[in-house]
Order: sequence, then C-alpha cells, then structure tokens
Amino acid sequence: MSTSSEESPADVAAEFRSLTHNEVLVGSEEIFKPSLRHMLVQMTKEPGAEKTLPAHILEHASKEVRLRIGTLLKVDNVSFLLGAGCSLDAGGVSLARIPAEVERDLLLSGLGEKEPAPWLQRFYEIVAAVAGWSAPADLKKRAELLAEVLTPDGTGNARSAPSRAEREIPINLENFLLKMHTWRSSMLGSAVKVQLGEKHELVLADVELQTIISRLTSALVKTCALPRPGKEQALETPCKMLKKTLTRPLNLRRVNFFTLNYDTLVEQAADAEGVVVLDGFVGTLKRVFRPECYNHDLYFPAQTTEGRVHRLDRVVHLYKLHGSITWQSEDPSWQNPYGVFSAHPVSGSAHPVVIYPSPLKYGEALGLPYSELFRRFAHCVAQTQSVLVVVGYSFGDDHVTAIIRQALTIPSFTLVIVDPEPASEFVRRLRAQQDQRVWIVSGPDLGTFRGFVEYLLPDLREEEILKNVVATYRALSVREGDAEGKEEGNVQ
Repeated sequence: MSTSSEESPADVAAEFRSLTHNEVLVGSEEIFKPSLRHMLVQMTKEPGAEKTLPAHILEHASKEVRLRIGTLLKVDNVSFLLGAGCSLDAGGVSLARIPAEVERDLLLSGLGEKEPAPWLQRFYEIVAAVAGWSAPADLKKRAELLAEVLTPDGTGNARSAPSRAEREIPINLENFLLKMHTWRSSMLGSAVKVQLGEKHELVLADVELQTIISRLTSALVKTCALPRPGKEQALETPCKMLKKTLTRPLNLRRVNFFTLNYDTLVEQAADAEGVVVLDGFVGTLKRVFRPECYNHDLYFPAQTTEGRVHRLDRVVHLYKLHGSITWQSEDPSWQNPYGVFSAHPVSGSAHPVVIYPSPLKYGEALGLPYSELFRRFAHCVAQTQSVLVVVGYSFGDDHVTAIIRQALTIPSFTLVIVDPEPASEFVRRLRAQQDQRVWIVSGPDLGTFRGFVEYLLPDLREEEILKNVVATYRALSVREGDAEGKEEGNVQ
C-alpha cells in the first residue's frame, strides 16, 4: 500500500481508513488495532500528517506484533504451509475453477482449421456431464469469450477482470483430473462406462482419457510457469521470506516449507539468495527422489585444527505436497526406487509430469511419493513446541486440513493463519473458539503473503537490536527518574 503525490486528499483518507480493516487476533485478543489507533490519533495532532504514507503507518503499528511473532520463530520446530494465495502476485491462478489460461491453451491446441480435435470435443462433453450442463459448450464461442478475458500474453484483462471468474468453467481442476485418473485406473478393458446423474452416461476410451489428461497437465504446467512476464518483482516476497526465516538461531531445527503449489517460486528465490534447499531429491546430473535426504544436514570445518565444525546457516527444507512442474516419472529402478526425478520442464517430454492427483503406476490418488511427503508433514506439526504458519491456503483440501486439525490436539502447538478474507468453516470455528494457540491475521494488507512478509515477519537480528535499544532506553529513563527523585529529596 502506498500513497502517490497525485492522489487527492479523499483518496489518501480512504487509504488510511482501509488500514483499520487489518486485524491480528490471538485467541480473543486483538493485538494490532490498538497500536494502529494510537498512531492515527497521534497523526491528527501533527501538522502535515496527511503526507505520511499508509505503509509507514503499517510498519510502525506492527512493531509489537513483529516482536511477538519473533518469539514464535524462536520455537525449535517452525513450519510454513504455502497455498495458492502465495503465487497470485506472480501471476498464479486458483484451481477452484478450470482457469481461463488452461482452457485457452486447450482450445489453441485442439481447434483445427476445419473442425475441432476429437479429444477436445470429448473434453467438453465430460465437462458438461460433470458440471450438469444440458449440452456441451460451443467451442468457437468459448474461444471468443476467452479472447475477451485474456490478453495475448495470457494475463488477465483488467476491463474483464470483475466477471472473469464467472466466465471460467465452475469445476475444480484438481478434482476433475482426479476423476480422469480414477476412471482410467478402473478400466478392465479399453473403455469404461461412466454414469453421471440420471441424464449423462459416457463411454470413454482409454486413449481418449489419456489424451485429455496429457493435454490438461501440459496446459497446467504452462500456467504454473511463474513468474509471468512483467511480474518478476513478485519474487521479492519469497526472497524476503527466506532471508528473514534464516535469521533464526543456528541451534534450532531447520525451517520447513510445505507448499501445495506446483510452481517453483520458492526454489527460484532460494537460488537468488544462495540458499541450499533440501527438497527430497539427490544427484547432480539427474536428481532423483530420495526422502531420506531430509534427515541430512550441512556443516563446514572450522579454521582451527581442533576438529570442530560449524553448521551452515543458509539451509531450508522444502516439501512440495502436491508435486511440481519439475517432477517427472519413470519406471522405478534400484537407482530410482520411487520412479520420480526432477528436471526443468521440457515441452513434449516423454516423461509425464508428477502433480497431484497423479496416481503414477499405483492407481491411488495419494500414492508414492505423496504419501511419504504427507507423513513427514504430519510428523513435523505433531511434535511438541511446534509452530505452523499457514499463508494463502483456504482450507479446502480435506487431507491437509485433517492433519492441521489433529495437530491442534497438542497443547504446545501454535497455528498462525494468514488470509486477507478468511471464509472457510474451519477458520470460522477456530475464531469462535478463541483459542490462545490460534492466531488469525486478516485484512487487505497484513493478510496477504506480501503484507505478512513485509510487515509482520521479523528479521530476528534486527528485532534483537531493537529490543536491546528499547531496554537500554527504558533502563536509562528509570535511573534518571530515580536520580531526580533523590535530588529533590536532598533539596527538601
């Protein structure tokens, strides 16, 4: 949030009023608004206060909250769970519907000069059956509609943005892919009969499902190649997140980053900051999935001959719970027992991309390696004295939310939820419970990924210096007060 010199006084006043929509609840205690109100009241007493930037106000009003979050970061076991909201600034999309970018890619590859490809027609037949439409959509009209919603580079058109969600297909993309995989795995022959409601009965061939899954996955991989052109600045937020979390004392455990996103924003930020990421893969030319590497750590020898070693400070653990656009599958072997390796995505690769809900060869929505990653997620949050910071996640995945719900049975567990507008039933019940172990950070500034990292996530080294300055100032003030009192006593 910023205020430009060209804004009118009314616009500036509106921006200041919007600050009050931010909230930080710890159980039933609101710990941000009292500081904000105090600062706004002080501003009204100072000449030229209208020139103060709202961002400046946020920075100072958030000091107490940062100090308290800094205390949480000093707990031995700290984890972050990053959802789709953490990728929006970089051009990421929600998968609660079939994104316009994905559908447009399907249309571009399937609409021929004379007639649409059979697989594309079949895709819209399945969509109509799943969504309960009376008939499949007109492909040419869909193409014209998406041309209005999207600009040529694939980003959203600002003029069409308000109605864009209404124009997207109202089907959760991950659930749709899961149906495709489930139908394929249930095939006893070369086709499967699917009954969807009373009116829709589909007979789907294996090759049709395979083509649709392949095309959908390829389109999704392109959509998740972030940041989008013109949005490279969004990488600053994950970079700051890594830098700040790495200021934790070295005697504590490594920070765990769990993400439900397929993109590589965290990895790109780590590369930019020179951070070593233990992501479950080992190797140099070919990196294969070996989750035992999460148990490894990195040290370097001291400059003495005493044999002591120092712990490398720039290391984090990354768990991609739903896979990644860089993950690909192959037949398991003794060199690659999980059959998963990591490589830069290549168009037309013979190896399928491993993203949720890819069942691989096991025929299960959460087979390997997902089951191993979720086991480690549950293990991390279930330990005593654990803190989980959830950012950009709407609590829509039951298999993820169930693990968090189980962790709340542990008395020493602390949950921090960061969401601009928490709307899930899970968060609503937590808010009503007023549990002191639960933090809810909301609002248009503090509740976003960028706002939380910018204003609330502390740099522990800076916060330690600030605490020392404040303590010294208070100590000197007390002593000066005592001295003045003694002098007055002597005079009397």
